[in-house]
Amino acid sequence: MKAIAVRPGTPHSVHERDIPEPKLDSIKDGKGVLVKVLKVGVDATDREINDALYGNPPPGDDYLVLGHESFGVVQQVGPNVRNIRVGDYVTATVRRPGGSIYDKIGTYDMTSEETYYERGINLLHGYLTESFVDHEDYIVRVPKGLKHLHVLMEPMSCAAKAIYQAYEAQRRMKVWSPKRAFVLGAGQIGLLSTLVLRLKGLDVYTLARAKGPHLKSSIVEGMEATYVPTSETSLEDLTKKVGKADIIVDATGSSKIAFGAMESLGHNGALVWTSITGGKNTATVPSDKINIEWVLGNKLLLGSVNANRDHFEMGIRDLALGEVMYPGVIEKILTNPVRGLGEYREMMRLLVEDNNALKVYVDVAEG
Repeated sequence: MKAIAVRPGTPHSVHERDIPEPKLDSIKDGKGVLVKVLKVGVDATDREINDALYGNPPPGDDYLVLGHESFGVVQQVGPNVRNIRVGDYVTATVRRPGGSIYDKIGTYDMTSEETYYERGINLLHGYLTESFVDHEDYIVRVPKGLKHLHVLMEPMSCAAKAIYQAYEAQRRMKVWSPKRAFVLGAGQIGLLSTLVLRLKGLDVYTLARAKGPHLKSSIVEGMEATYVPTSETSLEDLTKKVGKADIIVDATGSSKIAFGAMESLGHNGALVWTSITGGKNTATVPSDKINIEWVLGNKLLLGSVNANRDHFEMGIRDLALGEVMYPGVIEKILTNPVRGLGEYREMMRLLVEDNNALKVYVDVAEG
């Protein structure tokens, strides 16, 4: 069957290739699920793997199948599968157990090991192919009423986890009632974080470079949040105008912005970094000022990446509620479909060249 892969370590090696059909009995305990792939989302991670910045093939292979944002329909299940049925729409988690103590309690996204296993990213093949088999534990049902949001399930799980973790960490305060949130960046994670925070009742200010009106500003405003173009109003200016935030989510991919946000967080607040910047950039910050404000202000910085099954289910619930609260808004994120695996060059072109491509995804099959 067809798949889109790279040769890790070789820049710009994305290509189409034939790979073996997956076999249900490769899952030994009878809990295998065979999924026909309908759509796969791609993002900066896939672009960076194609740039040979990171990523490793599974042992024994010299290629890595891309794609970690899956959506498909179940074709066959093993004899011991209990919660998934043929015909169900599903997505699949990304990270897999890799020997961490956290694997024992199901939080395999919280690795304590240097070596990690992620489908389509590191040491495991991804979903940018015609079908795949996985264990029932990593397959998550998607309600039929949300199938039009298809590849947003995985990025939504990351947004939901990031904010959930902030709230969990803030239990240290015993009483914490955040009112104001800043979201930095209006890509898919920034917009979905805006949704999660709005559903929690916060006043949300989402900052991005471009001046509105445009698609991103209409999505933010459709969620009854405030869009702030940084070309007109900087984070510093916004902070002076409305006050410091109780929670800040950085989804920019800029270490300079991520560190700069430390000065806009209020007492007892939480700053969440969701993006990996890479590179060798440096940022200058007023470290003494930040030190005293953060220590005396009981402030918290946490990093959040990936998600486990609980976060996927949490994100799907938020998408369902978001559809009720803000009908027709969320699907605007899905901007750039690519028709078929054979159009992988166009897929990568959109990721590399088109700054207006908010969400690129591949239509693999009908279903």
